[in-house]
Amino acid sequence: MKLLKSTLLDFLFPPLCHVCRSFIRDADEIHICRICRDRLPLAMSPHCTVCGIPFDGAGGDHVCGSCLLHPPHYDYARAALLHEGVARDMIHAFKYQYKTHLRRPLALLLLEGVAGFVVGQKLDVIIPVPLHRSRLRSRGFNQAVLLGQLLSTRLSLPMLAKGLLRIRQTEPQIKLSGEERKNNVKGAFAVENASSIRGRRVLLLDDVMTTGSTVNECAKELKKAGAAKVVVVTVAHAVR
Repeated sequence: MKLLKSTLLDFLFPPLCHVCRSFIRDADEIHICRICRDRLPLAMSPHCTVCGIPFDGAGGDHVCGSCLLHPPHYDYARAALLHEGVARDMIHAFKYQYKTHLRRPLALLLLEGVAGFVVGQKLDVIIPVPLHRSRLRSRGFNQAVLLGQLLSTRLSLPMLAKGLLRIRQTEPQIKLSGEERKNNVKGAFAVENASSIRGRRVLLLDDVMTTGSTVNECAKELKKAGAAKVVVVTVAHAVR
């Protein structure tokens, strides 16, 4: 009966690729066709074992120079994709064109890429990177919270949607240089309730990691509140 129902639904509402909108035969739950799947820029080894940034060429995973010279406040960061091409287009449509249905394929792609790593970290709770209330009002949603809802279910981890607060409005990071990004987010975050963080291993979630300034500032506040570990997970990582 379940198979018959699924077949009937596919006949009445044929699954279309989220990227190219072509019909997908034998679609999986991500609903991205094989051609577009092959165009997704995967974040693969070799990469930095701390921040996760991929290296050019061959070789093994190792700590990058930036993490050696300036160790971040978080313990590890990982992403499933590189922030370019098809991945960048999907994330931009999700965030800026209000195509919130894309949260599902993006979250599933994230899990496909990093679930094994995340499970190995034995984390306790998901905390999304927050938006300032004025940005939340204008956009209508926090993309990290939408992604976190699916991750929470799939990973069987509770999510503290307000575990972190953005207490100061900041300029959009996309317009700023690396140093400007650090200054822009300094002092912008606070932990709402330290007792909910103390001793816990946190999955800090966002859609994209660029220079890492935002997640690093968030991790700093989580560690100050007593977090035992902070692991940053994003859908995509921008290559510096």
